[in-house]
Amino acid sequence: MKGTTRARRRTDWVAAGGAIALVLLAATSAHAEGRGDVRVVSAVVNGGANVTIGTTKKVTFPIAITVRDNSGVKGLTSVSTFNRSNGYGFFDWTGTTCRKKTSTTSVCTATMTVDPAWIRASDDIDSNKVAGLWTVNATVKANDGDYWISDSIAQYKVKRASRLTTDAAPEPVAKGAKLTITGKLSRANWETLKYQGFTGQVVKLQYRKAGAAHYSTVKTVKTGSSGQLSTKMTVTSAGSWRWYFPGTTTTARIVSAGDAVALK
Repeated sequence: MKGTTRARRRTDWVAAGGAIALVLLAATSAHAEGRGDVRVVSAVVNGGANVTIGTTKKVTFPIAITVRDNSGVKGLTSVSTFNRSNGYGFFDWTGTTCRKKTSTTSVCTATMTVDPAWIRASDDIDSNKVAGLWTVNATVKANDGDYWISDSIAQYKVKRASRLTTDAAPEPVAKGAKLTITGKLSRANWETLKYQGFTGQVVKLQYRKAGAAHYSTVKTVKTGSSGQLSTKMTVTSAGSWRWYFPGTTTTARIVSAGDAVALK
């Protein structure tokens, strides 16, 4: 039944924009060839930052591609991006602008967009496996008709968004007493479009004394079966507590809001 539902959604996806066909074609028929001397000089995805996707909000990011040809650059004729290990992708190429730098070189910026609701329709595996290392292909064209199909012009990471909470109790607390700091680490599930607990992850407990400028790590704790966190600390002064998760290859880093605790 699940396979039938996914197949139906895949049809809707192709009808909506055709991006799935574009991406899978790029993944399975990869090559680097063309005509003339037009070339991609460099490419930068999302300003060098990871692309993080949650469960509800559309995500849009740029791919800035620097192109050079002796006749000048006409633009991009295709852009595709997909997971390096399994060839799946879900971003839609929604527009391009080109800025001329010199008579021979231009920076053409492709805009890529995804709605999380599209993701499950873009593959026939667990969609969460599409997080990780991604690559970019593009076809560029010059004013004199030269063109070049370029493979793997940039690599970047697509990550599942994460959430992290902190609660310290009791508040206020007596000096020398035990304080219990709890929390929960969860991440976006692209199959269900909900956040679910992230199990077995090492999370840092951080503390900032009242009046201090920065937090410091005081302990590490591993998340439980539902992503829960809990530990006890002896209180010596008023201050704020928070959890910090450094992230993984497929899941975004996150810092919780601090919980300030006063002394009795």
